[in-house]
Amino acid sequence: MASRFSSLQLQRRRLHTATNQLSVRQIRNSDFYGCLGDLKNHISDSDFIALSLQNTGSSSFPWHRLQSFDTYDTAYCKAKYAAEKFQILQFALCPFSVRESKLIAHPYNFHLFPRDDLNIGMPSYSFSCQVSHLTSMAREGFDFDACIYDGISYLSRAQESIAKVRIGRPILTPSTYAVKSSSRQTIADSVFVQRVKSRVKNWKDACNSSTKTNDALLSSLKKLIIGSEQYGSRPSMTIDVCSERQVLLVLELLSEFSDDLVPVVIPAKGGGTQAIRAILTSSKEDKILLEKELQNLEDEENKKFRGFREVVDMISASQKPILSYNSLNDFAFIHSKFLAPLPTGIDEFASSLHLVFPRVLDVKHLISKIGGLSKPISIASALSYLKNHYFAPIDLDIPLEATGNDRKFHGHNAILLCHLFAKACSVLKIDLGGAQSNNNCLASKLDGCANVFGSFSPDHHESKDDDIKISMKNVRKVSCRHLVFLWGFRDGMTARSMKTALEGSHEVFCEEFDVRFVDKKCAIVVFWQPGLSEAFLDAINSDGIVGCLKDMVSEGLKATGYETYKRVCRLGLWEADLAESLERASSEQHHSSFEADPETERLDMYYSNDSIINLADL
Repeated sequence: MASRFSSLQLQRRRLHTATNQLSVRQIRNSDFYGCLGDLKNHISDSDFIALSLQNTGSSSFPWHRLQSFDTYDTAYCKAKYAAEKFQILQFALCPFSVRESKLIAHPYNFHLFPRDDLNIGMPSYSFSCQVSHLTSMAREGFDFDACIYDGISYLSRAQESIAKVRIGRPILTPSTYAVKSSSRQTIADSVFVQRVKSRVKNWKDACNSSTKTNDALLSSLKKLIIGSEQYGSRPSMTIDVCSERQVLLVLELLSEFSDDLVPVVIPAKGGGTQAIRAILTSSKEDKILLEKELQNLEDEENKKFRGFREVVDMISASQKPILSYNSLNDFAFIHSKFLAPLPTGIDEFASSLHLVFPRVLDVKHLISKIGGLSKPISIASALSYLKNHYFAPIDLDIPLEATGNDRKFHGHNAILLCHLFAKACSVLKIDLGGAQSNNNCLASKLDGCANVFGSFSPDHHESKDDDIKISMKNVRKVSCRHLVFLWGFRDGMTARSMKTALEGSHEVFCEEFDVRFVDKKCAIVVFWQPGLSEAFLDAINSDGIVGCLKDMVSEGLKATGYETYKRVCRLGLWEADLAESLERASSEQHHSSFEADPETERLDMYYSNDSIINLADL
């Protein structure tokens, strides 16, 4: 036993040493925009993108973590809770390709901090931290001062829209508006259009005539009378509008009226549009030049809002397959921080995310097809297992030298994930060499690990079962309807003593059943025959119970079905102990009107015969 332990320590030490030799480009705010060109090229030239997040926490209490009895609905509720509570501090990204047995990787590690650079209270007023996560980062030499003062900030897409309304500063080109108004013009519309048309015509005539006269005073008076202004060196005029309808009418008028006018929409601070500025150009070439200047100006303004989201949008635009080792948690964080607030349910989450990231591959699901790796373990442990049990040589090639603060080797998990993926595909005989030329064939082979958009989608209910398997040893399939949660029992009880106390206390326990402990205060009874869980709940809530069961109930024993646990997760009753949350959900009478979820009735899960949940394995 001691030799086995020392061997495991040696493997971990070797892996840690090898990891620290990897060159990862460390990116902070001071060198962020300078790296975007290289990153864009590396993403374009690569076949896959691996990512790994370092967050300030993952769960406040043990039962908040993913458990073996969680369905995808409850697992999503937990991921949503963590994503809304904690913060991303490091976003490791590694575009890579595999050519024969060579892995060509370009690793980056971005240091983030949700600083309110625009003084608008976004992206975050506050966030929570988990002591164990910060301690682990500190041991790795993470520079918290540099993170706070030089971390890259960002706004989500939803926050960017809100910020633009609040500030009203950016100049918007009219490309976001439909140039043609869809409905017929009313009399008021016609009067408004004719008035604007007359103003624009008189202004244009005055501008043209002013270029032909040498009288500067007369030219200035004409411009003053007709309301002419200057946009740089070009003449312009401002057209006030009172509604979005008038915005469309003015844009339509200007597009039809003259080819030498460029409209610019000026937003109001409180939202909506304040005015439209028409700019007069001198030629077709001048118009193209102005439109390019306006686009560049808008891009620069948008960069101030987006921050690190430039990288997220770059990944999305590439449409490359994205690798994650825990896709549900990772992309719950990504959706919450960079896209929009998380939807209530997992189906809406999957649909929303699919529009931005159509192909997400969960490597943990991929390696579960390999013997000995069906039980959840860390990336490093999985990589070590493959090295020791399979011959799958993969040479790691990192052409780019690390820059910036390369004394600390943060973000190496993304490289390890690339390496693990390449080795797993080699073991499973999946050829990654022609990823770009034979994309459809490769996609079909990797469909099994397309976690977020395969097994999470509404049309793939049958695949949900496979994803709840937690052990290869004595695994049995059980429906959620056959699980009963117990709490309020005596301190010091174990799964065995609980099972002994229940045996013979009621006729339902004459059939096969098992007891699992979630923590010291809450246990789960697993009935292997249909109908027994309902009979037990009816009995424990009736006045006719006798024997040991009656004594346990009198001492405070309480029970509830899986629907209550789902309600706990759905309503966000995240108490320190699961027993307290179940008590709250059960005692709130106004929630009793919830009907049983048909999804729960048909969803099965896989359960091992371990007497207690091993949190270290999850």
